[in-house]
Parts: sequence; C-alpha cells; structure tokens
Amino acid sequence: MNFKHLFILSAAAAAVTPNALAAGPQVDVRTSAGTIRLELYPAKAPKTVENFLQYVRDGHYNGTIFHRVIDGFMLQGGGFAGNFKQKPTRPPVVNEAQGAVKGGLKNEAGTIAMARTSDPNSATAQFFINVADNSFLNWGDPRGDGNGYAVFGRVVSGQDVVSKIAKTPTGPGGPFPSDVPRQPVVIESMTLVTAKK
Repeated sequence: MNFKHLFILSAAAAAVTPNALAAGPQVDVRTSAGTIRLELYPAKAPKTVENFLQYVRDGHYNGTIFHRVIDGFMLQGGGFAGNFKQKPTRPPVVNEAQGAVKGGLKNEAGTIAMARTSDPNSATAQFFINVADNSFLNWGDPRGDGNGYAVFGRVVSGQDVVSKIAKTPTGPGGPFPSDVPRQPVVIESMTLVTAKK
C-alpha cells in the first residue's frame, strides 16, 4: 500500500465493540449495490459528525460514486459525481482523530472516517469505510504522520454490501490510474434515519 498515494487521495474508517459507545444518529446510505446503515458518534467527534450530517441534509452525496475501492483496505467516496466531476464543498473541518482515538474510535474494519490530503485539517465531504483494521491511520501511530484520520461512526447493518463493493473489479477511471470500480457503485441517496437518545 502506497502511503503517499493514500495522503493524496484521502481515506479511512473504523469499528468499535458493541456497547462501547452511546447510540447516535443513524444514516442510511442507499447505493446501487444495496443499503448500508451507519451509526455516528457526535460525543466523540462532534465537528466531524455535524459536518457529515450537513452534507447529508444538503443532498451532497446523492449521485456520487465510490471512486476508490481497495479490497483489504477501504472504500472511498462522497466527492465525485458519476462523470468524475468533483463536487463543490464547504470549508474543511478540523481533524478530530486524536479525540476520537481517545474516545475509543479507531480505524478498524467497519468504521467510517474522513478522507483528507496531507494537511491534517483538510477533510471536507469525502469519507471512507474501513474494510480492514487500519491502525496505521490512527492518531499517534508512528507508521503514519501521527495526525491520523478521524473516525466518526461505524456500519451497523449492510456489512454484506460493504464486502460486495470491496470485491468489485477495479481499474483506471476518470482522472484516476487505478482502484476505480469498473461497474460504477453509485451512492443514490443518504438519509438521516433517527437520532437515538
């Protein structure tokens, strides 16, 4: 895995043990491959969750694609329409990876994290779902830049859909030389399901 390539294109996600965190708002991610339900943790990554939910409320993700899929690593999406045109975003959100890690949110299989560039505070709309334990993406891990990628939720249903997307054949597409699904995986819509107390 080319770590520099990861920085340039951004990516991340994580999983937590049941009952480790209070239940938070849930979002249904309806894709052309099936529906994934996410649970978000605003108590651990408040700015990140609010940023993500604002993009959900604005309909930003509707019609975007998973433009980077690496089996055994992660699925990245939320930034490009089907024609590979990059969507406009709001200003970046501060990197909350340190607080997330200290709160028990790490880049483990089944978690969702914010993608960014080499600037730790550059995350906007792109996110990734970890399909493996990617501890080198955590805040403080010496194998990364130390700043980490902020995990802010996890997959609570539709893990089979995540696995199916991870196994999709990939190749070049649009401006990307590799890792683009040959059959586009479209995020048809994202919908806030409930905010549990």
